[in-house]
Amino acid sequence: MKSTVERLSPTRVRINVEVPFDELKPNFDRAYKTIGQQVRVPGFRPGKVPARIIDARLGRGVVLEQVVNDAVPAKYTEAITAAEDVTPIGRPEIEVTEIADGEKLAFHAEVDVRPDISLPELGSIAVSVDDVEVTDEQVDEQLENLRARFGTLTGVDRPAAEDDFVLIDLSATVDGEAVEEAATTGFSYQVGQGGLIDGIDEAIEGLSAGEEKTFTSKLVAGEFADRDAEVTVKVTAVKERQLPEADDEFAQLASEFDTLDELTDDLRSRLGRVRRMEQVTQARDKVLDAIVDATEVPLPESVVKAEVDNAVHDAIHGFDHDEDKFAEFLQTQGRTREEFDTETQEAAEKSVRTRLVLDALADAEEISVNDQELTERIIFQAQQYQMPPEEFVQRIQQAGQLGAIYADVRRSKALIEAVRAATVTDAAGEPVDLSDLLGEDADEEAPDVVEGSVEEPADEAAAVSTTKAPTSA
Repeated sequence: MKSTVERLSPTRVRINVEVPFDELKPNFDRAYKTIGQQVRVPGFRPGKVPARIIDARLGRGVVLEQVVNDAVPAKYTEAITAAEDVTPIGRPEIEVTEIADGEKLAFHAEVDVRPDISLPELGSIAVSVDDVEVTDEQVDEQLENLRARFGTLTGVDRPAAEDDFVLIDLSATVDGEAVEEAATTGFSYQVGQGGLIDGIDEAIEGLSAGEEKTFTSKLVAGEFADRDAEVTVKVTAVKERQLPEADDEFAQLASEFDTLDELTDDLRSRLGRVRRMEQVTQARDKVLDAIVDATEVPLPESVVKAEVDNAVHDAIHGFDHDEDKFAEFLQTQGRTREEFDTETQEAAEKSVRTRLVLDALADAEEISVNDQELTERIIFQAQQYQMPPEEFVQRIQQAGQLGAIYADVRRSKALIEAVRAATVTDAAGEPVDLSDLLGEDADEEAPDVVEGSVEEPADEAAAVSTTKAPTSA
C-alpha cells in the first residue's frame, strides 16, 4: 500500500491511498464467504458457492462493493497511523477515486487534524489569586449552620414569620379551571426560603394554623405555564426551630471535640482549607486563560461545527425539537435565537481551543495516564451519574467514550504542571505555595483541575461536616 499526506490547511489534511489488489485477497475471501452464505444456488450448500458462480450470478460489481466497504476503513486507519505528525480529531470524508479490477484500489480521505501549536514558556505565566482570609463572622455563620442542623422543630400557636417551618395545602386555578399539578397537601416549607411560587412567602407570613390566603402568581411550568393563576395557600401548622446553646455540651454533641473553643478552631481550619482550594481553582482558571490567550490556535472547522451542533441539539431536545417552542423560551429570557447561536458558537470555539492547547501542553510535558488514575476518574464520574462503576464502564465503552475520559485525565495532569510552573501571588503580591494541594510531583495524585472537581467541599456549609449526625427533629 502507498499513501501520501497533503496538508490542505493548518488543521486539515488529505490522505491519498493506493492499495494493490494483491493486498485485498483477505477482503475478497471474506466478501465471497459472506455473499455465499446469503445466496441460494441449486447444487451448492450455503457458504460453499464458488467465487466464479457468484460472479456469474450476481456480477463482479457486487463483490467489489463488499470488498471496498470492508477494506477502505481499515486501509485509512493504516495510512493515518503511518503518517508522521498527523493526529486526526474528526471524522474523515472518504472518496473512492479508482477501482481497477485486478490492479489497484485508490481513494483519498480528508480529515481535520490537531494543528502545530507553539506554547508560551510556562515560567513566564504569572497570575494573582485572592488572599486566604477567614473572618470571625464567617466562623460564627458556620457555627450557626451547625446549630441549625441539631435544632428541633416545635409547634407554636402564633402567626407564621420568616424562617418558621409551616405545613401547607396548596391549590390553584386559571380562569376558574383547577390546575392539578399545582395542588398538594401537607407540604413542609420554610418561610422565606423562596423557589416555590412567587408571592407565597408574603401570603404565608401572618397566617396562623387553620387560616388561608389567595394571591395571584404566574405559573412557570405545566399546561398553564406563563399564565396568571389564583393560588390558595392554607397553613395547617406553624413550627419554629429551637437551636441548642453554643457551649461545650453542644460541641460534644455535634463533633468529636470536648469544648466549644476546639470546635470553633476546627471550623476556622476547615474554612481556611476551603479558601486555599478556592485559590487552586482561581490559579487553575487564570493560568489556563493566560496560556490560551498567549497561544495562536487554528480551529478545525468540522470539530467546532460538531460541538455547536451537539449544543444546539441538547438545548432544543427539552422542547421536543420544536424550534418555535425553543424560540419562545428564549424570548422569556430576553434573548433572541441569533444571540443564542452566537453564544453557542463562541463557547464551542473556546472549548475546542482550550482542549487543543491542553493536548499540546500534555505532549510537551510528556504526560501519561496510568490505570489507577483512569480508574479513579471513572469511579468519580460514575458517582456523579449515580451509577455502579461496572455499568458506567460498560456504557462508556459502548459509546466509545473511554478515550475521551483518558484525554480528560491527561489534560488535567498537564494543567497541574502548568499551575506548578507558573508564578502565583496573592493580592499583596506575595508568592502563594500550592504544592501541598497539587501534589509533590507529576506522578502523585492531584485534584482534577480541568473540571474543577477538587476533592474538597464545594461550599462552606459542607466544610463543617462533623463526625456525628444530628437526630431527627
